Amino acid sequence: MALLLIFQSCSDGSADKEHIVPEEAVLNLANAYYITGLYDAAVDQYRYYLVHYSPVFEQQANTYYTIANIYFDRKHDYSKALEYYFKIKYLFPESHLQGEVTKRIVTCLERLGRPVDASRTMESSAALKPEPNPFGRPGEVVASIGPRDITTGDIEFEISRLAPQQQSALQSRESRLEFVRQLVLREILYNSARRMNLDENPEIVEQTHQTRKSLMVDKVVELKLQETINISADDVELFYLAHKERYVEKDKKDKVLRQIPLGEIFNQVAEELAMDRKQQAYQRFTQELMNAEKVRIYDHRVQ
Repeated sequence: MALLLIFQSCSDGSADKEHIVPEEAVLNLANAYYITGLYDAAVDQYRYYLVHYSPVFEQQANTYYTIANIYFDRKHDYSKALEYYFKIKYLFPESHLQGEVTKRIVTCLERLGRPVDASRTMESSAALKPEPNPFGRPGEVVASIGPRDITTGDIEFEISRLAPQQQSALQSRESRLEFVRQLVLREILYNSARRMNLDENPEIVEQTHQTRKSLMVDKVVELKLQETINISADDVELFYLAHKERYVEKDKKDKVLRQIPLGEIFNQVAEELAMDRKQQAYQRFTQELMNAEKVRIYDHRVQ
């Protein structure tokens, strides 16, 4: 009943009753509507506040931003959201919200199926930091995405980053042409994702963090093990002699036929020695880290 009386008071068009309800109470009601999911009522109340209470410059911008975000985040009405983001962009050019508003405008245009307008807005805005151009290496231009050229040098560089078996599958002209098409497609889809602000999506942010963490862990282990692995021919021979039972030929009945000479399997033994030393070095390294950081694992508590 109390809320009904407040709303009736707020909705009363007479000038005499216009400010019977304090400004703070009007905003509290609008916020209550918002929090409880009554988004249409919240928007109406925020609009009423703007019309009848004439808030200061920055508060007006903040209120428009709240309305725009309701349409964007809660109602997914990107046309209405765009309307209010534009109000902020052009009516309040000095607002601290300009950077975020421009991002939202780009995302609205993208979701409304207007990627060209989204791209133009993104390119023309100083508020949006441009993505570094991943292309531009010397070579003949084989494709372009807007002002960005993709050259034969770029293609060779991208192919060089693939696994050897993937590289071997790109020997023919047809396979390389398909590779170029897929590269272009990847870039334009990525551009579309950026315009939709998917780089700020919590799930993607978390996955990116976990991937980055894994890459850093792999790199620190690689660097640390490189420092400790130094194998000589004498080391290989000693390892071979200590594990001679590994290097024998057997028949189907598991009977030893002969001892394989080191000269025949030197590289294999060297690789196995390197792997053995890496495992030992890894164990020492991780144990040192655990001691330094005072790690405790309570085995009995793990179910």
